[in-house]
This record gives sequence, C-alpha cells and structure tokens, in this order.
Amino acid sequence: MGFAGQSAVVTGGESGIGKACALALARAGAAVTITYYSDRAAAHAVCAAAEQAGARARAVRTDVSDEAQVEALFAAAEQAHGPVRLLVNSAGRNMTGTPFGELATETFDRIVGTDLRGPFLTCRRFVRGLGAVGGGGRIVNVSSIHERAPRAGGAAYDAAKGGLAQLTTTLALELAPRRIAVNAVAPGMILTPMNQAALDDAEALARKERAIPWGRAGRAEEVADAVLFLLSDAADYVTGATLTIDGGLSLTVAQGA
Repeated sequence: MGFAGQSAVVTGGESGIGKACALALARAGAAVTITYYSDRAAAHAVCAAAEQAGARARAVRTDVSDEAQVEALFAAAEQAHGPVRLLVNSAGRNMTGTPFGELATETFDRIVGTDLRGPFLTCRRFVRGLGAVGGGGRIVNVSSIHERAPRAGGAAYDAAKGGLAQLTTTLALELAPRRIAVNAVAPGMILTPMNQAALDDAEALARKERAIPWGRAGRAEEVADAVLFLLSDAADYVTGATLTIDGGLSLTVAQGA
C-alpha cells in the first residue's frame, strides 16, 4: 500500500498505536504530522524515525480537546505538507478504574474531552479542509472493544468510546457522497503504554493473556496494519465499519452464562 504524496495527520503519534500508525504511513510514503500532549522528546524521536524512512514529518503539541489548538494543528500540517487527506485519531486517555460514585466531574470531562470531543474537532476540521480543495479523504478512529463491552470503573472511557462509535457511523453516512470514508478500529489488549502495568508484571500479563482466546496480547504494529488498509485505496468500498482487533476477547462476553 503506497501513500506517496499524501498528507496525513495522526493524533497521539508519539507513542503506542499512534506511533505505529505514523511510522507505517511514513514507510509507505506519506508526509506525516503527529500530535503529542506532553512528551516532546518522544514525538521528535518518531519524526526522526519517519525522516530516516524517507518521509517528511513534523510534530505539533496539541490538546485535541481544544478547538483553537486543533485549528492550528491542521494549519501547520497544510502549510508543511499540503491538504490533509488522511486522518488517524489515536490520541486518548485510558479508563481510571474509579467507582462511578467517586468519579470526579473533572476526570469525566478530561477523558471525554480527549476521547470523544477530540475526534469530533479533528474530523470536523479535516472535513472543512477538504471542502476548500475538493476530493475525497479517509478517516480512521481508534476506538476500543469497550465501545460496546463495558468494564467496571470505566464509565467515562466506555461512554466516550461508545460515542465515538456513533460519531464514526454517522459521519460515514453523511460524508459518503463526498467520497470521505470514515471507519474505526476497536483494539482489545494491545501492549502499549496504556497497558504498562502488564508490561511491568509478567505474572499479570500472563493472567490477562489467558483470558484471550488467541492466547496473547496484540502489538501496536498489528493495529497499524489494519489502519493502513482502511486508509488505502484497497478499502475504497469500506466506510462506516469497525474492525475489531482483539484476538477474540470480545467473543467471550457470554461465556459461563
């Protein structure tokens, strides 16, 4: 799959799934603009790796829940690499595990702000940008199996991902006549910094992996491969879809019932 000459924005591109997507796009020839929230060094390391692969890359510090910062992000990407035709929304906050009755309003707002308001703002700016230049584009939102499989202690995260699922399908329906495809991936347990506790504890990792029918956790690169397919011409007839990437974990929801 080649993306030569195309401009891509990847939010949360400094680590985890976003990093894997950014580097995969760079290796496939795209010019990549990534966002980061706090880890500037990690973001610039990703850009350096992308440039080493022969791609143009830049990093822009962005709070994706902030409308002005999202506008500045796309303006910078357009100025550096031309009209943005590929968007990957990977920036996200994890669930806290806090019981619902103890969940602070500020925590709820922060998680929903990044995980749902953020994709709303970036998708809207992406669509507006394409309106100025014409032609189609492709969006992939990184959701989670928790968009439909709730987990205790995850009220804010689960609500945000459930909302992201509906945002994805609604945009796919509305934007199809403009040939803007909108899809999502729903990962299960992927070995990224969001699962740092399991990475640091071999026993905890083994226990979690025993619950996965495939017998292991996933890798960020495996998610990136699926994202690249959904961004590519090979997926031209695919919109409004969510690809679950979880080794069969979500299929176990009714076991023991």
